[in-house]
Amino acid sequence: CTVIFTRMATKDLHKPISILFCNLAFSDLFTSFSGFWISMLFITSPDITIFGSKDMLAPYALYTMSILSTIYNLVSIGIERYLAVAESMRTRFRVARNHSIAAVFINWVLAFFLGCLPLMGWNCLDTEENLSVLYSPFCVDYLIFIAIPNIVVAFIVPLFTYLRIIIILRKRKMRMKAHGQATGTYKSAEIQVARTSIFIWLLALISYVPFFAGVIFDATNHQCPIDLYPGVYIFRNCTAMLVTMNCLGNPIIYTLKIKTLGAKLKALKCLSTNRVRACTI
Repeated sequence: CTVIFTRMATKDLHKPISILFCNLAFSDLFTSFSGFWISMLFITSPDITIFGSKDMLAPYALYTMSILSTIYNLVSIGIERYLAVAESMRTRFRVARNHSIAAVFINWVLAFFLGCLPLMGWNCLDTEENLSVLYSPFCVDYLIFIAIPNIVVAFIVPLFTYLRIIIILRKRKMRMKAHGQATGTYKSAEIQVARTSIFIWLLALISYVPFFAGVIFDATNHQCPIDLYPGVYIFRNCTAMLVTMNCLGNPIIYTLKIKTLGAKLKALKCLSTNRVRACTI
């Protein structure tokens, strides 16, 4: 919420990449809200979160939609950074604000469609076959359909974009060094991109790999859900906590580390303080 408020309150931060950052914050906000909804259902009616119920379709669908939107936003940010660094010098291409708005729209439409498939009928409410143990009443084939392609996209695309950015910066640094020019700026940019990409990979690895492992276990498991209680459901809750922690890590990596955003946040705080003092006087 802090990231969203700060970016919407400062006009000079309405840039293409800033739109993607703000949309990422919205996705994380929806993920946290849906996770809170599921946790409240677990507190009030724990049986429906274990054995499945029609009441779990809507919160699980919102949870899936928000997670998919977060993944697509992370991929869009990686592609935007690659285009800004790699293509700008060669073709004079600039990622415009309309491009970012179109990417945000496509991300949400795709996430909404895939996340709402269980609400449209792809669920196992009326049958015990192919029923997910961890995320009942979702079907196992739906979870596999959602998890495997998006996990591949979430890992492969950022890996390609950030590695390409580092390689391009290193090549330009070598060219400048060959001509006897200063390379401090490129070296600093290379280090910053390398650190950011490492943080992204570690955060994604910690957040989504356990969930993916749970889906694989769900697909290969043939035991009765009662026999798996409570260990497998504790694991499910831990994976949900890791996904929610990802919502805290994204603002820190992508936005709160940016000096301009921190300066604007401080300026808004000072402006609010000055208004209170003026009203008091």
